[in-house]
Amino acid sequence: MALTQQQPTLRQPSAALFVRLKLRVLANNMRGKSWRIALFVLGLAVGLWWAASAFFLLAAPGFTDNVDAAVLASALGGGLLVLGWALLPLVFFGVDETLDPARFALLPLRRRTLVTGLVAAAMIGVPALAAVVATSGLVIAAALLGGWVAAVVQAVGTVAGLILCIVASRAVTSAFATMLRSRRVRDMAAILLACVAALIGPVQIGVVALLENADWQRLLGPARVIGWTPLAAPYTMGIDVAAGRAWAVPLKLLITAATVAALLWWWSRTLESAMLGAESAGPAKAAAATSDSAVDQLFPRSMPWLPRNRYGALAAREARYWWRDARRRAGLITFAVIGVVMPVMVNVSSGGLSGSTSPVMISLTMVFVGVIGAASLANQFGYDGSAYAANVVAGVPGAVELRARLMAFTTYLGPLLLVIAAIVAAFLREPADIGLMLGSLGAAYGSGLAINLFVSLHGAYALPETSNPFAINAGSGVAKSLLSILGLIGATAVAIPIVVVTALVGGAPVWLWLAAPAGIAYGVAAAWLATYVVGDMLDRQMPELLQAVSPNR
Repeated sequence: MALTQQQPTLRQPSAALFVRLKLRVLANNMRGKSWRIALFVLGLAVGLWWAASAFFLLAAPGFTDNVDAAVLASALGGGLLVLGWALLPLVFFGVDETLDPARFALLPLRRRTLVTGLVAAAMIGVPALAAVVATSGLVIAAALLGGWVAAVVQAVGTVAGLILCIVASRAVTSAFATMLRSRRVRDMAAILLACVAALIGPVQIGVVALLENADWQRLLGPARVIGWTPLAAPYTMGIDVAAGRAWAVPLKLLITAATVAALLWWWSRTLESAMLGAESAGPAKAAAATSDSAVDQLFPRSMPWLPRNRYGALAAREARYWWRDARRRAGLITFAVIGVVMPVMVNVSSGGLSGSTSPVMISLTMVFVGVIGAASLANQFGYDGSAYAANVVAGVPGAVELRARLMAFTTYLGPLLLVIAAIVAAFLREPADIGLMLGSLGAAYGSGLAINLFVSLHGAYALPETSNPFAINAGSGVAKSLLSILGLIGATAVAIPIVVVTALVGGAPVWLWLAAPAGIAYGVAAAWLATYVVGDMLDRQMPELLQAVSPNR
């Protein structure tokens, strides 16, 4: 009698297993590493402090018995929260990938199982806890305005909003990471997303200016419209019940559910590519015949001035990495947008279009742009990871390596800074200020390079081995933020003499033209001196640096 063999059905794990796995990984990562525990506690304290402040702001309309104020708080606060979750990981914080999706690539997991598990695991962390604490203020406001029914509805909306925030952040970063790996599109879609992400700062400035002179009654209409968008629909449901609009609750639940479903579908489409680290394939191109030697072909044609020696080879390698590595390229694209938008917004808000922008304000904004541009080097060795062992084995002199890294980075940032100064001067209709802008940019950029060389050596940390350029390990988000802030503060302090001189001489025509060579010379001297000082330190600390930037397996 023939026996039929049934294929065993693979049992898919539950979302709770992913949660337990993340907790286990977090515990193992912090075991015996007091600095990581300290960073986690610091991040928790900072997150809860901001969350508590938002909690009281969102709960305040309930104590004043003002439904209109509650509508404004829920719509504007909820919309900013969702936008922050979706866009801030692209610019500053990154997205926590303690559970790297690439680790699950060879396991027989359905796409739905993996996505559900990763969403559940993402709810375990400081950002999710801070979001829950902050939006709980809306539950208090709804309870005071509409009773327990409104409170229950708002609690459901808060949970739905948290899921929306998490899914939005993962979908956006996963899609952006996939596009950055594709050289076919050559960053066109990436630039669009970076533009949207870089507008967070200008939007924040505009919101602050709006709040200072706002007519709250006139804002009610836009707030109600925002409440019907996916940005704030889940956060306004309880307030709608309190205002007698209970019929809106199922519609807003439907809007939220449809948005989450669309984002999950989008994420699932890009997640597989992110797991495999695949790049969009295309027809192979035949290698062009060339008479150049093998050594000459290693040097970019755009950098013909590089000498054919150890310094030139290191600079050529770094230049290629800054354009081809997704992590580094993401920083360049984002800075290109921020560097133009931020100074224009700040100077316009201070009266730039009317011609009343002071030289000190122009100098300060350019200093900000310059130090932001150099901030990408705060963890420059972390980009290399364990590959830095090649430099250690070869015994590359520290000063030579640092000068090569600065040259490669400045190859991209230098032209960007010139373009930014020209655009801002043209937009503010003050072409005579171009010299002051270039001087402030040069001094700030050189000072930023100098300070970030110290930071990159003494504060280096490992980046996760993942294809997502915005991924961070547990604790690294706080480290990344602290290093960036430390570099910004230090670089600003070193570059402040150019602002002081500008304040003393005012808008003297002579200084407006002398500022450019003086500021650029100041920045070059600061960066050059730092390569020698930090280079000597690097020669003595190469093994420790390699250990710090090598991911734990």
